[in-house]
Amino acid sequence: MPHARVGDRQRKRAKQLRQVMTRAETLLWRHIKAHRIDGLGFRRQVPMGAYVADFVCHAARLVVELDGETHDFESKQRRDQARDAWFESQGYRVLRFTNDQVLRNLAGVVTVIRGAAGAAMGAAPPSLSLPHKGGGNPLNDAPSGALPFRPSPASGEGEEHDGFGGL
Repeated sequence: MPHARVGDRQRKRAKQLRQVMTRAETLLWRHIKAHRIDGLGFRRQVPMGAYVADFVCHAARLVVELDGETHDFESKQRRDQARDAWFESQGYRVLRFTNDQVLRNLAGVVTVIRGAAGAAMGAAPPSLSLPHKGGGNPLNDAPSGALPFRPSPASGEGEEHDGFGGL
C-alpha cells in the first residue's frame, strides 16, 4: 500500500508531539509499543492527511486518540468529529479515551484496544514463524526410536535425554 505524502510541517509537528507526550500518552505507549498487543505494531504521533493521530496500528486499521480536558469544549468536539470522520473515510476505526481513563484504568483501556485490534484482524492467530536456515527439529531428524545423545558434564560420558532439557 503506497504511503500518502506527508509535508515537512506535519512531520515536524509529529516529531514535536512525540517529544512532549502527556503522562497518559507515555503510560499507554509503554503498554502498546514493541508489538505488546498480540504482536501488532503501533506507532505514536503519526501524521495522516491534515492530522496527527496519537497512536496508529496500520495492520489493524486502528487509530487510538487520547483526549485531555480541552476536548470538553463543544468546538473541540466538533473538530474531533470531523477528524474521526476523515480517519474513518480512510478505512480506520477510531477509539477515543480520556487521559483520566488511561490514568485510572489502564488495564481496561488496553483490553478495549486489544479487542478492537483483534476484531479488525479477524481474530486470527498469528502465523507461525519458519525455523531458521538449517535449524530443524533434531528429534525429527534422528532415526526412528533413537534419542539424541548428549555428553554428561560430570562424568564425561554420554547420556540419553528426551530433548526437553530435563523437564
